[in-house]
Amino acid sequence: MAKQTRKAAVGRSKISRGGAGAPALADRARAQLEELIVKLDLPPGSVWSESQLSQRLGIGRTPVREALQRLQTEYLVRIVPRYGAQITEINVTQHLLLLEVRRVLERLIAENAARRATAEERKQLLRMAGTLEAMVNADVLRYLRYHYEIKTYISACARNPFAASAIAPAHAMSRRFYYLHYRRAHDLPVATRHHAGVIRAIASGDEAKAGAASDRLMDYVEKLTRATVTQKL
Repeated sequence: MAKQTRKAAVGRSKISRGGAGAPALADRARAQLEELIVKLDLPPGSVWSESQLSQRLGIGRTPVREALQRLQTEYLVRIVPRYGAQITEINVTQHLLLLEVRRVLERLIAENAARRATAEERKQLLRMAGTLEAMVNADVLRYLRYHYEIKTYISACARNPFAASAIAPAHAMSRRFYYLHYRRAHDLPVATRHHAGVIRAIASGDEAKAGAASDRLMDYVEKLTRATVTQKL
């Protein structure tokens, strides 16, 4: 009986470790795939099998499958039965519709974070703003990676998981759009100033100020997006 109990305990332990490892691998696969999509290494319109992506990442097919399902909810891929995953096209008209939603969520999250962030979180936000402002001459991919960290942190400070889940796809699509058009815009000094302004307003605890800074950021993002159509960057 003691032997059976020990065996059962070992079995549960293995299941527990597998359960903990699988989400970690899926998270890693999702992050790596998003970066490949953002960098256009997986071009819009291209189709990839799970096997191809698994080999490219060095990660098993099951975590890759889960990562693709998550990326589909973020509108970066489209699952094609029996073929694999197709990378979605970049459509300016659809992106402008996305920005309508992002504007509302950005303001909500900024105001909530200004109200709910702890004293320690406000200090960290100020440190993040300083780091961001120092990245005006950084590689754009390094900037986008840090942008992801900041947006995730601000969403956590807002303490509304529903808003965080809703805005994540908008951020993912916006990162890809920005990477595509950055080569013409070269606007990191302006972009960092707007983002840092939102972060500092949140850290101040002033909800109205945070909301206004968020609106200014989105005004700029929308202007930049429309400029890609007229090519007047």
